[in-house]
Amino acid sequence: MGEGFAGRAGLITGAGSGIGRAAALKFASEGAKVVIADVDMAGSETTRAMIDQIGGEAICVRTDVTQAAEVEALVQETVGTFGRLDFAFNNAGIAGDIVPLTDYSEELWDRVIGINLKGVWLCMKYEIRQMLSQSPGGGAIVNTASVMGLISSATNPVAYTASKHGVIGITKNAALAYAESGVRVNAVCPGYIMTPLVAGVFERHPERKAQIVADHPVGRLGVPEEVSEAAVWLCSDAASFVNGTAMTVDGGYVAH
Repeated sequence: MGEGFAGRAGLITGAGSGIGRAAALKFASEGAKVVIADVDMAGSETTRAMIDQIGGEAICVRTDVTQAAEVEALVQETVGTFGRLDFAFNNAGIAGDIVPLTDYSEELWDRVIGINLKGVWLCMKYEIRQMLSQSPGGGAIVNTASVMGLISSATNPVAYTASKHGVIGITKNAALAYAESGVRVNAVCPGYIMTPLVAGVFERHPERKAQIVADHPVGRLGVPEEVSEAAVWLCSDAASFVNGTAMTVDGGYVAH
């Protein structure tokens, strides 16, 4: 195990699978104490068991990021267990169904925006409050946006696109508002990563896979570990001068 995060504690939402799980394992391997937050407790316990196997320390907290009381309780439990909150990776998100804008239901819109955008805002609200109140103060936050927060496509779900553009916007807002207080806020913008979420999209729409792969100049999709490496770096001291950025991890998707 490394020691880059020794003595530090942080939380990761959506850590029951995919990018969140990969990040939890990476943070733990660097010596961090990790809080695994997800609505999927079975997945969370699997992540915790994997951290145990590498000699790390973690707890699981069931958290619906759309509920303010649950997010506040998540931060409180992090501090109650580990003493402070040094970093957070706000990663929980869903894609929603691929439906034309004119057929998109209000219920689906509210669900996607609630998890992907409201959830990130609520997490930052309580995370930053804690980071400002503790001594020594400060910390690092990374939010999961998407390449679809930087560009769009005619076939991409409208609420997903809107939510991820919004994540980049509130990331920049918070980065500017709290920089002088020692809180850095950045975002990662993955391309298509082989997670359960993306696998589900391909199951429902198998005709899209070949074209999506072709849209990545490197000729393949990404894996969760490649995004987690970026998120961990952005939370590390090595990124101390990086603030308010939206870092693409996309195999060149946005570049062409």
